[in-house]
Amino acid sequence: MQSHQISLGEINQFSPLFLDYISQKDSLKQFYGNYPDIQGFEAQIQAKNFSSESRKTLVSVLEKQYHDLPNKPDFSILLDEKTFTVTTGHQLNIFTGPLYVVYKLLTAIKLAKKLKENFPDYNFVPIYWMASEDHDFAEIDHFSLFGKSYQWQTQQQGAVGRMNPKELEILLSEMSEKPSVFENAYLQNDTLANAVRQYCHELFGNQSLICIDADDSILKKQFEYFIKTDIINNSNFSIVNESSELIEKLGYKTQISAREINFFYLENGLRERIVKEENEYKVLNSNLTFSEEEIIGLIENSPEKFSPNVVLRPVYQEVILPNLAYIGGPSEVPYWLQLKGIFDKNNITFPILMPRNFALVVNRPSGKKMEKLGLSVNDLFLDEVTLRKTFVEKNSTNSLSLSSENESFAKIFEVILQKAILVDKTLEGAVNGEKQKLTNSIENLEKRLKKAEERNQETEVSQLLALKQKLFPNGGLQERSENFLNFYLNNPDFLTQMLDIFDPLDFNFYVVTE
Repeated sequence: MQSHQISLGEINQFSPLFLDYISQKDSLKQFYGNYPDIQGFEAQIQAKNFSSESRKTLVSVLEKQYHDLPNKPDFSILLDEKTFTVTTGHQLNIFTGPLYVVYKLLTAIKLAKKLKENFPDYNFVPIYWMASEDHDFAEIDHFSLFGKSYQWQTQQQGAVGRMNPKELEILLSEMSEKPSVFENAYLQNDTLANAVRQYCHELFGNQSLICIDADDSILKKQFEYFIKTDIINNSNFSIVNESSELIEKLGYKTQISAREINFFYLENGLRERIVKEENEYKVLNSNLTFSEEEIIGLIENSPEKFSPNVVLRPVYQEVILPNLAYIGGPSEVPYWLQLKGIFDKNNITFPILMPRNFALVVNRPSGKKMEKLGLSVNDLFLDEVTLRKTFVEKNSTNSLSLSSENESFAKIFEVILQKAILVDKTLEGAVNGEKQKLTNSIENLEKRLKKAEERNQETEVSQLLALKQKLFPNGGLQERSENFLNFYLNNPDFLTQMLDIFDPLDFNFYVVTE
């Protein structure tokens, strides 16, 4: 595989806030701590504090979660005060979901390796934070393989990590190719979280990736203080709003909004928001209500029943992990910028925000079509209209531009205008009007010339647009719709090859050709 890098700003897919963060725009520096470069990581290592007791708790939970898996990692490395984690997270999409989920994992793995090279006295462990408590089933219930869409149909509700994946046997029976790594994981486990851990361990375990399921009573106990202060005192609402207002005043759009209470109530089959009405705490879409005394008692005795929303999940992560960095996508990195105030207020080290690696994979057949059509890598990222126009003009043996003729007529009308003004100044409007009519006629003729030439190249243009659609499904990035199995099934070395290509500290877009 070979790769070509393109600036993220040339892709026309990313928000100004994301791009300005990467370029270290001065006005944004108040919203984050250390920048994702080697100097930033050196400072982050010195700044991160994580107690030995918290390390012991983390290791005991991981030992329990990996209990039934063969060749499980040596978690004891996490007991060492010189060991840190780098984390990425995502929903538990079936069969990994879009390709970019795999890219997030590969970026975390590669970052851990790169940090070890630069700081050999320390250890770095890549972590996959499984969003097992998320209840947006529509986000995870589908994937696309070789142009066919597959969808998980179920009546199960609540946190997706607690759902039973054995129902996926029906979907597996519809697939022409059934990778055993997924078939075994889904049919051998009673929860989706356990299934995802199993297949991630098989796919990435040899690269030291560790999966953590934070839907755990022991881990939630460490978060008890934050659950209480948010639910009882609404301590984070104004902090996030202030940061959001500042970011918006700089001209950016913000991603998330804080609530007075940033927790859901969590039970099997149920994950619903907690709200306070008068003197009672209510769980929406249920009959559950609590007095303040009752909900405090529940927090103290059953913290696992409280699930943080997008505002406090990042804080939970940093409380239970010896973490240096969070690897996220173009929507995640911006919303973390809204949260630094919560970390500052609670004296928690704000993690380094790492953009994940981005890529477009061009397989051999598509590469040959590119070569035949004379396309460059940069041509691929033009919008369809510009791409078609550029292609037709480039490949035409005829001159399609009437700009020189238009300029000639403009000079003639300048002469006519001067003569007319000498005779009668009121003729200026009439002359300019005729000039504009002629200009419009020339522009229309030029468009007709180009349309006619496009018809002459109809076969090539059709091939061009078909290639564009294949590499950019529905006009979007390949990584947001294609599944990694589209490449992995034909190339079992796909993951290791992409891992070799990616550089987590190189914030460019990778175009990879086979």
